[in-house]
Amino acid sequence: MKRCFDIAVAVVGLLLLLLPLMLVAVVVKLGSRGPVFFRQERVGRHGRLFRIFKFRTMVADAPARGPAITAGADSRITRTGAFLRRYKIDELPQLLNVLTGDMSLVGPRPEVPRYVALYTPAQRQVLGVRPGITDPASLKYRQEADMLARTEDPEAFYVREIMPAKLRLNLEYLSRQSFGLDICIIMRTILASMRG
Repeated sequence: MKRCFDIAVAVVGLLLLLLPLMLVAVVVKLGSRGPVFFRQERVGRHGRLFRIFKFRTMVADAPARGPAITAGADSRITRTGAFLRRYKIDELPQLLNVLTGDMSLVGPRPEVPRYVALYTPAQRQVLGVRPGITDPASLKYRQEADMLARTEDPEAFYVREIMPAKLRLNLEYLSRQSFGLDICIIMRTILASMRG
């Protein structure tokens, strides 16, 4: 049932948002040099690698300029990108990942391989399900970039403090996962995104 729901929502969402997404694509393209989409390798279900879709919110050569995480007002983020990130509009293209079966609407957010390599055996349980566009950890750590900006070593703090805390939340979600809980998380995500 979860997969059928994912497909139905992704199809309807893409159809309803087609024109707004096209407009965002034009704004991203005109706002700075580089492609419209940012494609990055992430670790999915059972450890399978896939490429995630996002609207590009950073300068084209951002990976060469810094770490995989962003902290505060990262100089690599474009002006358009800052707006898209604030309202989570940059995540909407992941509905395509849902259609292809790489992702679900709700599930543990997919990480890059270098961070997944640090997971303990217990933490790797999150790889037993499709990763999601949203999850309880995403809601709790919406201000993650601001938290990281207040640390001396953002990446070390992420690996030592934030990542384990997010994994604990996701493991708790998996232990009580249900259709009703997923609907609740989706609604909370929509409301949080509207508030920016």
